[in-house]
Amino acid sequence: MPAPLSVIIPTLNAAYDLPLCLESLMPGLESGLIREVIACDAFSEDGTQAIAEASGATYIATAKGRGRQLIAGTEAARGDWFLFLHADTILSREWAERVSDHIRDRPGNAGAFRLKYRSDDKRARWLESRANRRARWLGLPYGDQGLLISRELYDAVGGFPDVRLMEDVMIVRAVGKKRLTFLDAEARTSAVKYERDGWRRRAWKNSWMLARFLLGVSPDKLAKEYT
Repeated sequence: MPAPLSVIIPTLNAAYDLPLCLESLMPGLESGLIREVIACDAFSEDGTQAIAEASGATYIATAKGRGRQLIAGTEAARGDWFLFLHADTILSREWAERVSDHIRDRPGNAGAFRLKYRSDDKRARWLESRANRRARWLGLPYGDQGLLISRELYDAVGGFPDVRLMEDVMIVRAVGKKRLTFLDAEARTSAVKYERDGWRRRAWKNSWMLARFLLGVSPDKLAKEYT
């Protein structure tokens, strides 16, 4: 049987982060879990394409906008399962075993990883704890926690919307809390924006963006304000 998993990574000028992201996928390649890795790139101006192709990933150039990039990735994918992963996220080594277990035991559910920030700052521990509680209580993980989903469930919920922001929130709301499992492995995500803007300031800004979206502000309008 072909390997079941297509890993889909949206990229934009990701040359700094992408090598470590791709390296963290090795357990899935070594175990035969991964069928392909697809980099959906919005015409980066750095070395993203060269890095992706050198790793053996399939490189797709597509219009800018993470929703659109992710859609392009699924259209090219051949696996029965998708793993959507941000380019600045590194998975902990046990991720492949946890994903294999999920595919075998919980095929009707989507999955997300436990969030961890790549920072020694104690505020990182506060924020990731808060984010993981929100994700579990509300069934609302963000895209930086990854999303594992079968092609069947992805199609059933309508896939990613073609929006520039909040595509991750929209798809997990469509999946629903009852069809979402949290995997016992870490998505270790870049802390650059929090270190740049301040941990609490950035956290509250993101929370305010989510609240406005849930109140009906359009993703395109929010995307214009997002940095």
